[in-house]
Amino acid sequence: MSNNEYTPPKPDGAPAPDAAPATDAAQAGAATDPSQKLADLEARHAEVSDAYLRAKAEAENTRRRAEEEVSKARKFAIEGFADSLLPVKDSLEAAIAMPNATPEQMREGVHATLRQLSSALERNKVIEISPAAGTKFDPHQHQAISVVPGTQQEANTVVAVLQKGYLIADRVLRPALVTVAGA
Repeated sequence: MSNNEYTPPKPDGAPAPDAAPATDAAQAGAATDPSQKLADLEARHAEVSDAYLRAKAEAENTRRRAEEEVSKARKFAIEGFADSLLPVKDSLEAAIAMPNATPEQMREGVHATLRQLSSALERNKVIEISPAAGTKFDPHQHQAISVVPGTQQEANTVVAVLQKGYLIADRVLRPALVTVAGA
């Protein structure tokens, strides 16, 4: 029995019979309060654990989906480029199928096929590197095959292009093979 609780005495002066149960009820309430708190904390823990597991699963699913998309992108990255080259192949096959074509017809067909190929390369951001004579030598885009001494050109400039180079976006796919003026 706490100091704040008052139990009136019985008329005969004996203590009230419900005095002890009141003390038990107070203790039971106190015992229920921590057990209720424990139950609340366990429920909250279950909620947080569930939220964590769901977030973890969602992150894993997102990572897996991203990996699948990257895999598909790598697998089919060349699809657009290959699609743009198919007309070139068709033109070459058509030329082969014409055994009685005149040299003029063949030349005309080759030029048309070259235009198709150039167009396909441009659509796929493959850009030609063909420096004009006198252009400053750029070791990032040109590969010097030989140095030509005694030219009228300034030293370290392109004299002639032996083979064109190519860029894909801003990356050198193949440097242009050039001869360079010597000192």
